[in-house]
Amino acid sequence: MSEPQQPAGERQFMLRSIFVKDLSFESPNTPDIFREQWKPESSLHLDIKVNQLTDDTHEVVLTVTVTAKLDEKTAYLVEVQQAGIVTIAGFEPPELGPLFYVYCPSILFPYARQAVTDLVAKGGFPHLVLQHVSFDTIYAQKLAEQAGDGADADSPATTH
Repeated sequence: MSEPQQPAGERQFMLRSIFVKDLSFESPNTPDIFREQWKPESSLHLDIKVNQLTDDTHEVVLTVTVTAKLDEKTAYLVEVQQAGIVTIAGFEPPELGPLFYVYCPSILFPYARQAVTDLVAKGGFPHLVLQHVSFDTIYAQKLAEQAGDGADADSPATTH
C-alpha cells in the first residue's frame, strides 16, 4: 500500500512509530544499599539525537539517564533510549530544530518516564516520579549557549 502523495510545499509531520531503542538498569550495591536510610541524591541527564533515515524521515532518540546515590555509593543507574520515527516535509531548515528538539522529545518523554519508573520499581526501590521537562526552555538555553561559543545547535543535552 503506497503513501498518499502530499502536494508540493505542504507541511507534513507524521509520527510513524514510537519504540524503546535501549534500556539499562544497574544497581551495583544491592542488597547492602537497602539497609541504608533512603535519602538519595538524584541526577537526571537528557540527550537528544536525530538520525536522518531518508530525505524526509528521521529517527529521534531521547536518552533519559537517572542516577541515584547514597553518599558516594550508587543505588541505581537507569538509562532509557526512547525513539520515534517521524516524517517531516515542507518545513524550512530553521523550523526543524524546534520540531526535532522540542516537539518530538515532548512526545517521547512520557514513554521514557514510564519506562524509568517501572525499572526503578522493579529494582526494589521507592517510587520515582520524574517531573515534566520543558524542552522549550532547554532548547532556548542551548541555542543561547551555542550562540555564545559558536557551537553546533544540533545536539542539545542537559543535566538536571
